Amino acid sequence: MSAKLNEASRRAAENCAHQSHNGTIDFGSVVRALGEAGIESYFTDYRRGEHTYYAPGGETHVIALPLPDVAIANAFDADAVTQAVRGAQSGAVKYAEFVSRTLAAGCVGYFVWITGRQVQYFGRRGEVHVERFPQ
Repeated sequence: MSAKLNEASRRAAENCAHQSHNGTIDFGSVVRALGEAGIESYFTDYRRGEHTYYAPGGETHVIALPLPDVAIANAFDADAVTQAVRGAQSGAVKYAEFVSRTLAAGCVGYFVWITGRQVQYFGRRGEVHVERFPQ
């Protein structure tokens, strides 16, 4: 079993998750805050309903993810994922709607690589769609 994140990192992860779910923080601010707290990546698992945050030393922290009543589509639609991402980047789509849209696009979860500056979105048959962070 891996070690737990330190208190400051846990607090940052929980604050970012709470603000994301409430639509009061944008993705760029989340990435910045988590990076400053020593978190290098996180995985959002739609099937388990949780976010898992990772530090470079292997420390982790898991937070429950409230999910909308939207089934994960059988087919993965990378174009619909891209549209959800662009909507979020423009501020037109808040996190709750982003989750609904990506579930409807067949996304089972995504990995945010803060230090790698990209997000990988996964379909149920192993499909992977990569979005690089804007410059």
